[in-house]
Amino acid sequence: MTRHAPVVVEPTVDHAWMPSSPCGDGCIGRDNQVVGTVVALARMVLAVAALALLPILIVVGIASPHARRRVTRFGARMLLFALGIGLQVDDRRSDREKSRTDGGALVVAGHVSWTDVLVLTALRPATFVARGDLIDWPVLGVLARAMKVLPIHRRNLRALPGTVEQVADRLRSGGTVVAFPEATTWCGRAYGSFRPAMFQAAVDTETWVQPVQLRYVDTSREPTTATCFVGEETIGQSISRILRLKGIVAEVGLVAPVPPGNDRRDLARRCEASVRADEKDRTELHGVIAPDVVVHPAMQPHS
Repeated sequence: MTRHAPVVVEPTVDHAWMPSSPCGDGCIGRDNQVVGTVVALARMVLAVAALALLPILIVVGIASPHARRRVTRFGARMLLFALGIGLQVDDRRSDREKSRTDGGALVVAGHVSWTDVLVLTALRPATFVARGDLIDWPVLGVLARAMKVLPIHRRNLRALPGTVEQVADRLRSGGTVVAFPEATTWCGRAYGSFRPAMFQAAVDTETWVQPVQLRYVDTSREPTTATCFVGEETIGQSISRILRLKGIVAEVGLVAPVPPGNDRRDLARRCEASVRADEKDRTELHGVIAPDVVVHPAMQPHS
């Protein structure tokens, strides 16, 4: 697969609140089972076919938003299948809890990879808050433009309130918006705290928040970092590598929605607790301690 240099369109300099994680190239799982060249090529062809649905999606969406959601969900599932990523959903919500997000919701999850977008779209098509340069990426940029993502430029703090207001507007109109409050990708064993900014949109619009537990497992159903998008790996390299992985499954847990309350920081903490409640893996910090690293109490090393 052709390698593409990363595109940077955020002009301002880094600041003290710039999101970062200690995860790097060494976090990427390299010992997973892989498929042969023929299967990898077949997957690539199927992925191209799935992307060819995008013009149809746009045309259908103009005539029927409901049909567009169905086509979008089908396209995301087809792309996941092309990548060799299975999908397993554990919906633990009662009917009453589900009804709280029927009219729209702010959906939040931990962020491991660009594949998270496909996984969550396969469940429920929504507007995504995504990094500002995503629309310039190969392959995913086409999908991002079709999905009308809300770009967030992490290096430009002055633009953040405007993005939050855009999210609030979508929520007021009954839409569903997906945000990744860690604000950057982590490997899935170490993870960052939820930043409160996007939760203000839920507070302002009195919208319930749907926390989503998301992790990737391998053929033995053990957690894997093989799909993580961290370090210096480009999007082209990541796609090429993931196309060869064998037996990867995205496990999704849907837990009870969280009421917005009136404090975005408190709301962020409550949602983070819901997302991390079932973490069973020992968190690995890879020798780096970052200010916003979260370590579940049960995962602390014994003295």
